[in-house]
Amino acid sequence: MYTLLPLSLALLSVLCFVIASPSAPRGQNLSLKRRSPGLRTMEQWGKWAVAHRQKMATKYGTAEPAKRSIGTTLITNQNADSSFFGSLAIGTPPTAYDVILDTGSSDLWVADANCIINCQGIATFDPNTSSTFRPVGSNFNISYGSGQASGRLGSDIVQMGGFSVSNQTFAICDNVSQGLLSNPVSGLLGLAFQTIAASGAVPFWQTLAASGAWDSPLMAFHLTRYLNDTTAQTLEYGGSLNMGFVNQSLYAGDIEYLDLATTESYWLLPLTTLTANGQSISIPSGSDSYAAIDTGTTLVGGPSRYLDAFYSQIPGARPGTGNFQGYYTYPCDTTVNATMSFGGRSWPISEADFRLSQLTQALCLGAFFELNTGASAPSWIVGDTFLV
Repeated sequence: MYTLLPLSLALLSVLCFVIASPSAPRGQNLSLKRRSPGLRTMEQWGKWAVAHRQKMATKYGTAEPAKRSIGTTLITNQNADSSFFGSLAIGTPPTAYDVILDTGSSDLWVADANCIINCQGIATFDPNTSSTFRPVGSNFNISYGSGQASGRLGSDIVQMGGFSVSNQTFAICDNVSQGLLSNPVSGLLGLAFQTIAASGAVPFWQTLAASGAWDSPLMAFHLTRYLNDTTAQTLEYGGSLNMGFVNQSLYAGDIEYLDLATTESYWLLPLTTLTANGQSISIPSGSDSYAAIDTGTTLVGGPSRYLDAFYSQIPGARPGTGNFQGYYTYPCDTTVNATMSFGGRSWPISEADFRLSQLTQALCLGAFFELNTGASAPSWIVGDTFLV
């Protein structure tokens, strides 16, 4: 057993946010990868070179490395900000898998070699090919807003960004719902706390943080944005996940550190202020204000009563109908200035991020949508609309 120290979340300016985690030594940087067919900067090529070397070392094995303070792996932005994934390796010999990086859940799972439906064309895990795999003997089932996955639990060596956990419990799923995985993604890595893990297992990051593997007690995401970029490819350069340190070259200004709203579960912050075009929306304190910071979610979802008030401050905004029920439309020539605050500074959301889509020449779709969650889930889910 181990005890986690108090945690906080720090928000960086514009394109980056930081999650502070338990105190620990040694740092590590995991860079998110988007594959761009265009020209790369020297910095991007440098990140690619480090990532390529690490990937080959993971795939073919190397002598036990000394602890490193920094290491980088590229993240990929898939389908214009729909998801962000990174690579990890499982087993002996290690096999690489691309997994969605999700701060809104806590389980690691990959598609089973026996998964046929909805797993075509992706890398799958075959327990028989790893000499260090051990079955745990329990079934696994998890549901997301975008689908479900089920299978069985096992344990094996898991490596990511230069870090390794010897007996990481994870799920091998032979039943994956349609649309949950999109080639080349093979699974999902949950980056929230053990208390909400469907498997009950200690998450990969939490084991590292508690064991003293990091220089500093934090994780930091840097995410790129391609929403509404008509030239964007399916896979683009996506940014980076830094484990144990903050890359100061990726942000400007000061980091805002905030205490979590409750005990460890999701990365929960209290949404203290929400404004639309300068008008503040009244949100009471307590559970109605709890917002999960979720890299695995594209948009921002919240209770309908507050979103009705929010969109009422946008001239011409109307509730969507048909397939757009629960969303809101507004005239594309209308200026939308939205901000969110979690007890500290006010963070603006750019009009480009707020505009989810242009449905017609005159009508646009907003990125805030109605989400009435269950009793055990937070009232607000704050995804990539805010984070990128």
